[in-house]
Amino acid sequence: MLIKKSDDIPSSEITPKTSYMNRRTLLIGTAAGAIALTARSSAGWFQPTPVLADGTQLSNLTKSAYSTNEAATPRELVTTYNNFYEFGGSKADPARNAGKFQTSPWSVSVEGEVAKPRTFTMDEILKLAPLEERIHRHRCVEGWSIVVPWIGYSFNVLAKAVQPTSRARYVAFQTYYDPKQMPLARSTGLPFPYLEGLRLDEAMHPLALLCVGMYGKALPNQDGAPVRMVIPWKYGFKSVKSVVKIRFVADQPPTTWNAANSREYGFYANVNPEVDDPRYSQASEMRLTGSLFGKRIKTLMFNGYDQVASLYAGMDLHRYY
Repeated sequence: MLIKKSDDIPSSEITPKTSYMNRRTLLIGTAAGAIALTARSSAGWFQPTPVLADGTQLSNLTKSAYSTNEAATPRELVTTYNNFYEFGGSKADPARNAGKFQTSPWSVSVEGEVAKPRTFTMDEILKLAPLEERIHRHRCVEGWSIVVPWIGYSFNVLAKAVQPTSRARYVAFQTYYDPKQMPLARSTGLPFPYLEGLRLDEAMHPLALLCVGMYGKALPNQDGAPVRMVIPWKYGFKSVKSVVKIRFVADQPPTTWNAANSREYGFYANVNPEVDDPRYSQASEMRLTGSLFGKRIKTLMFNGYDQVASLYAGMDLHRYY
């Protein structure tokens, strides 16, 4: 099945009307959750680690109810077979080339349509909420998948801290880019810095994870240190790494892969076994195992995360891919 897309549809018509009618209820629920998390942290539920160097052990983690019960992919595979195009186009390049990437000090600017724009240090990010371990499935466009125990908390906690205004409809993410530290980025042919985006209600969904670690430790450089997003119901390229800027905006923001190849990469990028990529079938996937590739399994709609289905009620997901 070929992907269909109409270029003449205004971005304002892409989002279902019901999503915005329910926005106030969504934000109220988010605020309540953030208040509860703040109360937990003030009660001493966790002790954040102020410096997240590669390999730092993260302690006092809570187990998330959003976790799958599947066995995790071996850490050595997830840290040596992955995409991070700032460090090269091969899946082995990030582990080979990111070792000297400087991630301290680090800050994340949050701006745009918010009442309280601010710049967060990593220490401040760690203090916003207790850290959870979430074991999530991930599906790559190329047809392989992994299961990873990530560490972080729902992105909506950070969003509540800056208070999105009524004009905020999308969230735009920008990665760190330094040609001196990332000389191989030029060889990929992509424009940098890497850009990604979500609709506001997607970003506010509790499954959208602001991530600072994996496998019990701080993120390694090649997997997006020191802070990244994890969006488990979307294809892997949406889970943007090494975030330095977040903007709440009124209009659908540009995204790197959509700009580079809109026929293949859409804005939404929800895992959908019924819509094939021009180069790859999405009906099934090969799970990475200790021997790299294991058995082929059926791909699930939204990667099996049915909790997000209501976000797309009434949308043609063949058209808005």
